Amino acid sequence: MTQTQKNDYCISSDNKVVDGLYYNLEWIITALAGTLVFITFVMQVYRIPTGSMAETLRGNHFKLRCSQCGYRYDYDFITGFYNYPETYLPKLNVNVVPPMPRCPSCGFYEDSGRPNPADQKYKASNIGFQPFYNENGKPALRRAVSRGDQIFVLKSIYQFFKPKRWDVIVFKNPIQPQINYIKRLIALPGEKVEIIDGDIYIDDKIARKPPHVQEEMWMCVYDNDYQPARPQVMQFNRHKWKLPFDFQQGGSWRLSQDGSAEVLLDTGTDKASQMLHYDSSVGNNFVPSYPYNASLIGESYFYRPPLPISTMLPCSDLMMRYYVKMEDQSAAGVQLSKYGIAYEGWIASDGQMTICRLEKDSTKKVLAEGKCKFRESPDFQLLRFANVDHRLILEYGNSRIEYDFGDGKFDAGMDRKSLSTAAISGFGKLRVRHIKLMRDIYYRGADDTRVLRAIEGNPLALEADEYFVCGDNSPNSYDARMWKEPTKANIGQNYRDGVVPADYLVGKAFFVHFPGSWRFERESWRKIPYLDGAPEPDGIKIIYGGR
Repeated sequence: MTQTQKNDYCISSDNKVVDGLYYNLEWIITALAGTLVFITFVMQVYRIPTGSMAETLRGNHFKLRCSQCGYRYDYDFITGFYNYPETYLPKLNVNVVPPMPRCPSCGFYEDSGRPNPADQKYKASNIGFQPFYNENGKPALRRAVSRGDQIFVLKSIYQFFKPKRWDVIVFKNPIQPQINYIKRLIALPGEKVEIIDGDIYIDDKIARKPPHVQEEMWMCVYDNDYQPARPQVMQFNRHKWKLPFDFQQGGSWRLSQDGSAEVLLDTGTDKASQMLHYDSSVGNNFVPSYPYNASLIGESYFYRPPLPISTMLPCSDLMMRYYVKMEDQSAAGVQLSKYGIAYEGWIASDGQMTICRLEKDSTKKVLAEGKCKFRESPDFQLLRFANVDHRLILEYGNSRIEYDFGDGKFDAGMDRKSLSTAAISGFGKLRVRHIKLMRDIYYRGADDTRVLRAIEGNPLALEADEYFVCGDNSPNSYDARMWKEPTKANIGQNYRDGVVPADYLVGKAFFVHFPGSWRFERESWRKIPYLDGAPEPDGIKIIYGGR
């Protein structure tokens, strides 16, 4: 090939060094251009700064384990409490004291100590840097701070596909458009949205969450596998700890004597149902407080005090699950009440599944029934019964039946003053393990004085190209329910306050690719953060949204 022919195909100076530099520079520019196009129009990485979407997505936080029962949970890191700027990104060597976190299972308040007023070398303005001491005079335990989750966001997806309800979206904050916010999409253009008893109603009908989203929303009320080591201290919801199941009134129900958390039942030939009630006055109640947020005990010196629990209405959507092994001529179930009406989900040893309502005369009205795909099994099987989003759902192994109340405002009942209850039921010979009681997410509305719109009796009607968003951490999310500053519109545009204009949509969050709690320096044996899944997602995971 001649020099002339060679130059027809590429640029060459006949100097290998110069040509090498040129080709490398060309490759770098092409790569940068491709990357720029990719992050501008396709996908970009974001880090979650705050806890407004917890526990689905966590901002900077403490990763805690209850010192009494060992239950794992996350707790918000409020930068202002430690006199750090709001944009502060924790480093590996930051160890500070979380103020009085509360275990979501046993209700134990960790003793984070108090600052010592006699310590004069610290100024009052720097109380966040002050050492904290326990009652015995020893320094309070410091905890490492984890960064927020790092996520992938599909940009420009809404240029081709319409947003769906329950999507987790990134958008320009209408109050401060230079800042990106992340929330869950609740209502779409042309819809009327109303928050009633913690649920979302669209055009006067309840908006039910897709199955994967619902699994993310369940929050622990009590987990029987986690028993306190020192139950006599007075820090379990301000009293001594006591098993929240009433065995004295539970008939033949009893605890296993082998030291495990297994619960046993043996009624012999008696087929009368025996109830083991959960006592919400002893254990955690159903008030939708979040373990991720500040607790009341720390309110006196906390940077941003939480709302009083007394202003929160109890959550009425509950789910109880356990693993059960039953012998012949036996049955196991769960009883849940909502709005003063009790419902029961049953599975019998012959494979019969039943959902019924308990009438005032103690009779039972069958609402739904079916057969499970197996009758007997040598292993423990998972039983779950939930009353959520105007539906009763009974699951046993791989089988499922449900009953739909209807999607109207009062189809599930009207007596909201009646507190919900939960109990295990059964007869025959049963062995029950891994009991866990959970509640649904509760969107705060009229019970929160900060909420300005979409409250019960005063719904918000969205116009064209308007969206309504809320944070999963409803008590601690500044979102469309309460925005009171005027919307800053683009030049020549006019947007209503309290909504997200379509022009401000950035993209859809779809994947946590680097959980903030994972550090290679501390967990080098675990090369890739594991996929835990709901309801304790501290690893890589898909961010579920609308169907």
